[in-house]
Parts: sequence; C-alpha cells; structure tokens
Amino acid sequence: MTVTTGRRERKKAATRQKIADTALRLFLERGYDAVGIRDVAAEADVAVTTLFAHFPSKEALVFEQEEQFELRLTQAVSDRAPNDPLIAALRRAIHVLVGYCTAKGTAPIWSMIDETPALREYEESMRQRHARSLATAIAADLGLPSPTTACRTIATFVADAYALARETDDPAAAVDEIFRMIEAAWQAARPSTDPTGTPSPE
Repeated sequence: MTVTTGRRERKKAATRQKIADTALRLFLERGYDAVGIRDVAAEADVAVTTLFAHFPSKEALVFEQEEQFELRLTQAVSDRAPNDPLIAALRRAIHVLVGYCTAKGTAPIWSMIDETPALREYEESMRQRHARSLATAIAADLGLPSPTTACRTIATFVADAYALARETDDPAAAVDEIFRMIEAAWQAARPSTDPTGTPSPE
C-alpha cells in the first residue's frame, strides 16, 4: 500500500509539473492573455478538469511554487532549533526564496508578471495569504491563542521582503538590509506579544 501511494503521489506531482511547465512555456511564447486554460490543457495532453484539480485558476499556473513558498516560511518558524532566533530563521528562508525568484532564466517570467494586471493582483493576494499563515505560525511559536498586531506586522514585512529584494541589483544584500529593519521592529514590538508583558525568548 505504501508503494502504491508513493507511486500515485509521484504521478500526480509529475502531472502537476507538466501542466505548470507547459503553461509557462505557452504564456511566454504567446503572451499570458492570449493563452486560455483549454490551450494549456490540450498542449499538456490532460483534461481541463485535471488541470483544475491541480490549479484553482489560470493565475495559479504561473505561481506553481506558491504552496512550497508558504510552507517554507511557516516551517522556518515551527521547525527551527530551540536556540535559533526567529528573525534569523526567517531571513534564511527569504534568502532561499529570493534565490529561487532571481535564478537564471526567471527575468522573462517576472517581466510578464509585472506587465499583467491579473498576475500582479494574484501575487499581491498570494503575499497576503503567506503573511496570514506566517503570523499564525509566529503566534503559535509564542504560545499565543491568535496573532497579535505585532505578529501580523512582522509577518507582512517578511512576506513582502522577497518582492522588494528581487527588484534590486543585489537581492541578497537587499534581504540583509531589509531584515536589519525587521529585526529592529521585532525587538521593539516583541514585549507586547508576550501576555506576561515580558520579552518573549527566542
């Protein structure tokens, strides 16, 4: 049963990746607005229903790593070592995401996103979703029942960091600069996130 499940999951993952790769190729070749969902499904040799089983919308085809990005951010909080400072762990996670987003060959993709209103809106809503999930993870890490204003604010700063950094000439340096400001903000806000009124340990 384990072998069967593993094979099924691998097949699903391969189909998902094939759809995403096909969509991106068509979008870059013909233009995002000129390609429809049926065009992608036909080129990938899958049913439209299969495509929607993997991607909820046309915009999601461009951001096929969205779930992995969100998971990496929340796991940076929940899976870090006991003595690993929160902001440092998040900085490392953002460095990885920025590296992915600025890798060789990604410039045409970001140009398409920047030039397409629907994709810009989706990216913004995606960052908001990531920030909400991250705020929840930070609150849980602090033992809080729900995210405080400080948790939500820091989470928003972190979720926006990769978008700000990727637009600079030196994304890695930009991440470090941004996180120096995030660290200062967190140090200022951290006492208010602890119900006892004392600074929360990292």
